[in-house]
Amino acid sequence: MANQVSDQLEPWRDLDGKVVMVTGASSGLGREFCIDLAIAGCKVVAAARRIDRLKTLCEEINKMTLPGSASMDSASPRAVAIELDVTADGAAIGESVQKAWDAFGRIDSLVNNAGVRGTWLVSKYVCTHMRDTNQGGSIINISSIAGLNRGELPGGLAYASSKAGVNTMTKVMALELGPHKIRVNSISPGLFKSAITEGLMEKDWLKTVASKIVPLRRYGTANPALTALVRYLIHDSSEYISGNIFIVDAGATLPGIPLFSSL
Repeated sequence: MANQVSDQLEPWRDLDGKVVMVTGASSGLGREFCIDLAIAGCKVVAAARRIDRLKTLCEEINKMTLPGSASMDSASPRAVAIELDVTADGAAIGESVQKAWDAFGRIDSLVNNAGVRGTWLVSKYVCTHMRDTNQGGSIINISSIAGLNRGELPGGLAYASSKAGVNTMTKVMALELGPHKIRVNSISPGLFKSAITEGLMEKDWLKTVASKIVPLRRYGTANPALTALVRYLIHDSSEYISGNIFIVDAGATLPGIPLFSSL
């Protein structure tokens, strides 16, 4: 009974049949997105440079036994690996996108998790297919709070500029692709525990920062803080939402410049 109520209140828990391409899928957030989307019922196209890691990820997903279904076999995989180098020329990226599209015959949603250049070029080729087949779709660009106009810190010029570019690109893409029933949104995560930040998250001074100036007084984990939002933006419930920048940071950037004197 409880599960039935949850499914009614959160219909995006079930994304059965949706085909989602995730870039930067070999590690970090991209890998977490792939696993969570597979659990939600999606068919996943995992794309990145490190094909060996992608194959391991896809093997893990294809061996999963999901509620109401048997584990996948090689004849009907739930996830496929596509080698994609977002630093390559446009033609090479176009070829990778074509392979990704052909894997399941379409792509319903694209999660861009591989830099500003990759976000632009992969979107360009995926959205061309979406437009030409008149199917519409959802594009989700993973940005960062570093790209927002609040709480800037020194030393992040290139990174912050690239993420600000992703956010601006998101808005213009939403304007241009809206007539083709393609929605475009971006997610700006704050600090989350991951393999990259694990050492940092254990620092006592960072816990002090959270306890003093982060409104929710803690840092979160990508699942469910980010994965749930990605599911929602893929689901048809969000069909009227486009051109937005979703900030997921426990309110950390609300004060603007951190008041270190309060620590």
